[in-house]
Amino acid sequence: MGEMTVGVIFGGRSGEHEISLLSARSVIGALDPAKYGVVQIAITKDGRWLHGPNALDAMEKGDAAALQPVTLIPEPGSRTLFQRTPDGTLEPLADLDVVFPVLHGTFGEDGTIQGLLEMAEIPYVGAGVLGSSVGMDKALFKSVMRAHNIPIVDYLLVLAQEIQADAAQVAERVEALGPYPLFTKPANLGSSVGISKCKSRSDLIEGLRAAARYDRRVVVEKGIEAREIEVSVLGNDDPEASVPGEVVPSDEFYSYRAKYIDDTSELLIPAPLDEATVEEARRLAVEAYKAIDCAGMARADFLLERDTGKLYINELNTLPGFTRISMYPKLWEASGLPYPQLADRLIELALERFEQKRRLVRSFEVDG
Repeated sequence: MGEMTVGVIFGGRSGEHEISLLSARSVIGALDPAKYGVVQIAITKDGRWLHGPNALDAMEKGDAAALQPVTLIPEPGSRTLFQRTPDGTLEPLADLDVVFPVLHGTFGEDGTIQGLLEMAEIPYVGAGVLGSSVGMDKALFKSVMRAHNIPIVDYLLVLAQEIQADAAQVAERVEALGPYPLFTKPANLGSSVGISKCKSRSDLIEGLRAAARYDRRVVVEKGIEAREIEVSVLGNDDPEASVPGEVVPSDEFYSYRAKYIDDTSELLIPAPLDEATVEEARRLAVEAYKAIDCAGMARADFLLERDTGKLYINELNTLPGFTRISMYPKLWEASGLPYPQLADRLIELALERFEQKRRLVRSFEVDG
């Protein structure tokens, strides 16, 4: 067993459960067994926490019968993963030095699991509660970008309730953004699930309704003719940006299918860009990262408008895909940081941030 115990948490209650398993497979494979003892923690689609030495295999096969129920207690002091026995007692299973949450999307990338780990005082990889939730919420993210003068594509936020009441009226209102195509997206969902490219009023109504099935808030964005540029960011208070890459989608846009299922979207690393655009993309990626108080890692996704050469930030993924075909690790590899060292660095950053927080004053006594 390695010197440090890393709890790798994967699966989860999100539409990205399967991608999480793929990412976890790569992360576990990259953690040097001489340095780390890995404790596999699987979260099922209905939110149960399970453990077993081959929990990942079991989840991939869809057969969790042999796994044991486990739990973390949100109290500081122990960092213990407990096994829940059939009679309901808790037995200590492992002490975790650090947690690597490889959970994309809802309940993993949105600040919720980060909140649990904060309460338990366990160091963890990646952004904190605030950075995670702002990065996840497309509408809030855009308003923070606007406040920092970081360029974004024009958008409108509508409530699912408004769409259910009168989708045609909402469609009429959002058409003011500009000519078709318009994109409809659930405000709070990872990846590309629930996103529609709408080329007409009927498309738009359908797209609004589809997005409203996934979230109570829906973002509608102006469509622009653009190239998709991505930059990986790594660090805490002094983040660094990788070389940019370009995604050439196999689908009309970088959909869930193009991203994870077809494996036919082409990744150009480094992106064929002029020096000024490269520097601007890297600068904006770091600015955006700092603006939402991100930590550990994020992938900044940009739209580069074809006519004007202007960069717009589209989103920051605070828990980007980590599979062998994922852009985040590939960009670091191209920047001189191979995958296993990247995993080491993320764990170091988690521990650094935890120590920094631990030194803060938590209580204030009033004299007299």
